[in-house]
Amino acid sequence: MDEHTETSTEPAPDVPLISVRDLRVTYKTNGLPVPAARGISFDVRPGEVLTLVGESASGKSTIAHAILGLLPDNATVSGEMYYRGQSIPDMSAAELRRLRGTEIGIIFQDGRASLTPTMRIGEQIAESFREHRGMAMEESLDAAVEVLARVFSDPRRIADAYVFQISGGMAQRVMIAMATALKPSVIIADEPTANLDPAVRHEMLTAIEEMRDSGTGILAITHDFGVVARLADRVGVMYAGVLVETADVRTTFRTPKHPYTFGLLGSIPTLAPRGRLVAMRGNPPDLTTLTDECAFLPRCNKATGECRTAGEPALTVVEGSSEGHLARCYNQMAVPFRE
Repeated sequence: MDEHTETSTEPAPDVPLISVRDLRVTYKTNGLPVPAARGISFDVRPGEVLTLVGESASGKSTIAHAILGLLPDNATVSGEMYYRGQSIPDMSAAELRRLRGTEIGIIFQDGRASLTPTMRIGEQIAESFREHRGMAMEESLDAAVEVLARVFSDPRRIADAYVFQISGGMAQRVMIAMATALKPSVIIADEPTANLDPAVRHEMLTAIEEMRDSGTGILAITHDFGVVARLADRVGVMYAGVLVETADVRTTFRTPKHPYTFGLLGSIPTLAPRGRLVAMRGNPPDLTTLTDECAFLPRCNKATGECRTAGEPALTVVEGSSEGHLARCYNQMAVPFRE
């Protein structure tokens, strides 16, 4: 392994924490290729929250798992992924374990399913300190209690509990503690508020905001535009494995250009124009039957002849819009969503 694949603790100037270029992930299922991610590119910088939003099965979680090397054996991956300028695919197994443990943390969407049922919670967190900090058993258990104290008023009781003895909301808080135990530079939050009641949801989002404010880069994956509105600096809208629009959060909510983004916003009761929901017709496509045309074409109410003959459009700069506003559409929305 040469010097370029070793992880470091200090980033070079102007180098993103996470950089993804032309990421493609294809699963082989029942002999059929399923292209879950098709040419994804983005950066995550210190103190920034990038949210990936879209319907289920749009490829959001696949991207997160690809970055951390957690995809199943039936996945084929191509493209470039970098942590602080260093190629993640070129890292050795030991370097990748260190990356996951100390540099990039992940909050999974189902905390209870992500915890080991036969180990006490404190023991699971303590493993990270023994593996990556070389601590002895008692020292690591004490460190685990200190970490749990960030999110619980009774951390020692939680440390001594098994997962079946805590609620789903408490399990999500444990996931925050585990993800931030070694103070990583990047947090990947995969549907962190799914199935949480409002009080615990607020706690979860507040914890993520505090991490962002401390300089941590956040990649948040969600289908909840309430989470996007509260957390995001930039938004990537995904459909059928591709980014169909990217922009800063204000532009996304006020002047989206892709009909899919417009449709998603219009289906939210608190955002819908004049309070009237406008449901998108149809359903997301079967990824095993994608053609060369725009995947959103069967559901689009703005399709033109060009959409049916010119193939899938490229992700291009939106003229006259904010910096970094890109859309994958031949006939972009001409009116703002909100004034």
